[in-house]
Amino acid sequence: MLRLAFCGFLPSYCQELGKRFQRNRGNRRIRLPDHVHYNLTTMAKSMPPDPLADISSFRNEWPVLLECASPAHDPLRLAKLLRSADGSRLLLLAGEHGVIGHLAACLSGLGEGALLPEIKQALLDRQRAQNFLTLRLTAELFRLLERFASEGITALVVKGPVLAIQAYGDPARRGYGDLDLLVRQRDIRRATELMLGAGYQAAVPLSAIDAGKIPGQYLFSKPDSKLLVELHNDLTLRYFPRRLPIEDFFSRQVRVSLDAHEAPALCVEDELVLICIHGAKHFWERLIWVADVAALVSRQTGMDWERAAESAKAVGAERMLHTGLRLAADLLKIQLPEKIAAMVRSDAAASRLVERIVGWLPAAGYAPPGLFDRATFRLRMRGGLISAPVYLLRLLLSPTEEDWQDGTQECRHGFLDVLRRPFRLARKYGRDNKS
Repeated sequence: MLRLAFCGFLPSYCQELGKRFQRNRGNRRIRLPDHVHYNLTTMAKSMPPDPLADISSFRNEWPVLLECASPAHDPLRLAKLLRSADGSRLLLLAGEHGVIGHLAACLSGLGEGALLPEIKQALLDRQRAQNFLTLRLTAELFRLLERFASEGITALVVKGPVLAIQAYGDPARRGYGDLDLLVRQRDIRRATELMLGAGYQAAVPLSAIDAGKIPGQYLFSKPDSKLLVELHNDLTLRYFPRRLPIEDFFSRQVRVSLDAHEAPALCVEDELVLICIHGAKHFWERLIWVADVAALVSRQTGMDWERAAESAKAVGAERMLHTGLRLAADLLKIQLPEKIAAMVRSDAAASRLVERIVGWLPAAGYAPPGLFDRATFRLRMRGGLISAPVYLLRLLLSPTEEDWQDGTQECRHGFLDVLRRPFRLARKYGRDNKS
């Protein structure tokens, strides 16, 4: 089933792949250094024009990625799959799915002879670049946390380095290119002032904050160093079906050891719910999001499943949690506790969603669902005769910074932003059927 679904999109995928790597760099979907991007783009341009050859090659690469992303990957099976794999295509597909770290770790574990010659140097370059980036981001993270603490602002680290530790035990195993912090809304203005004072540029100006505008995230960047930081809270995380109980998240926080320091983070149960909602937000279009669920559940053997279920229920994300766990079990072969596995299997709606996700997942977002399919997916992911339409309507009519226009940030009510948003979404997801 996976192979048949994969074949349908590959001819056009191969023709556009080089351009997609350049475009996705701007969207921060692929976290690789420039010289590796250049090598991957060059590989894409060198692909043979015969689409049948491309289909055959990519059909061989997808099982390799699934094996590498599995916490219980089989080295013998992986070595066998690699015999049919094309190195350049494997690298390209792994980059699109964000699992180059998984690929590098698994191949290095097989020994020198198992490495495909054409990807050996690219993997070494990636590992070196990711290690340097991880060190820079970790140092910056603790500088920012110290700066916030000096002003009485508490923050929790989500995803990124703490997820790499909680799920993989290695901050370099999972690639990431920015820092995500959970900060209370009452602290956003002061936090923005501190970020500006630290040399960052704010995508959301103070005037918009004063006008009561709520973006998708408060994004900060340092053009000279290419550092990116995003601040989130219970108002920006609008893909949570119900408003995030931020004080509960803060009260359940844990400390994660990171380079001889301790970072405040979500407890693993709340982190699991958050990454499942994040995957659902993006239609589970990349393998890395499934791999994160699989790795977190497999490594955190002391997971409090009752707390995880309660955390999901508090925000109306039970089906999102079930879908993430079912994907991890079906695709990456994780073993869930029998009681949890039975609960996940009993969710028939989640099973149907998984079948649809499996159909588009190998395309890594290149062949996304259309506008109507996106809407029905949101409805089914939320569930409920009343709650599902309410959730979809809220997403449809809650403007973000993409819906603001010059000057409108001064208007507190932003009625025009609400009216503008559905038309912008229709243009964005209806044109060319690409996200």
